Amino acid sequence: MRAAALLLISLSCMSLGAQLKDKKLIWSDEFDQATLNSDYWTFELGDGCPYLCGWGNNERQIYTDTNHLLRDGNLVLQARLEDGEYTSTRIITKEKLEYTYGYFEVRAKLPVGQGIWPAFWMLGSNISEVQWPLCGEIDVLEYVGREPGEIFTSLHTKASHGNTINTKKTKLPAIEDGYHIYAADWNKDQIEFFVDGERVYTFIPKNKTQAEWPFDQPFYLLLNLAVGGNFGGPEVDDSIFPQEFIIDYVRVYQ
Repeated sequence: MRAAALLLISLSCMSLGAQLKDKKLIWSDEFDQATLNSDYWTFELGDGCPYLCGWGNNERQIYTDTNHLLRDGNLVLQARLEDGEYTSTRIITKEKLEYTYGYFEVRAKLPVGQGIWPAFWMLGSNISEVQWPLCGEIDVLEYVGREPGEIFTSLHTKASHGNTINTKKTKLPAIEDGYHIYAADWNKDQIEFFVDGERVYTFIPKNKTQAEWPFDQPFYLLLNLAVGGNFGGPEVDDSIFPQEFIIDYVRVYQ
């Protein structure tokens, strides 16, 4: 068993090395400071109202700047139920760190339970000008507690909005156990998604129109832990709280 485990680790490292060939680490947050680095991250607060109530998905949480902590070299996003109100955290790098192309990865441990919805994702930096989904969205990691043992990787564009043609659901038994690495390798021709070094989805556009491929422009990063909503819910099991989305690091290579 030990030999088999070592072999799997070795193969995973080899696969990761192939993905990162000719790429250099250009930015990372290892979350080894006492507080969240405000040079990198901004909190998004509230319930999205008045412009995007429920954050566009009928989510039930209110985002605060107090539902997180730095612990043992990890960023911990906490979803809580207090006095009948769900609270959680959402952080973004908009106007601080924005990238066109690269290899983006997060090492994280997932929360569990009906109604929980953690994500590591990216949005086009021109969202304020052109609005979603024309700005584009890259979902490196999405997990919903109502479907244990499965990970979602998705792209949202004007052409794909309202359907699942650019969404891949991957069955990964015991994905809730321990830490795993979720990544996207994005270049001018395609976007590939990986879990623990294994490719799970590749998107190559048939036509590079703005509606189908809005991915030749800067994007910013997001980390959040949602509760309920169109995708994460609709039902929420109140007995599961509090829940933690634990992030070891976020890294960007180019």
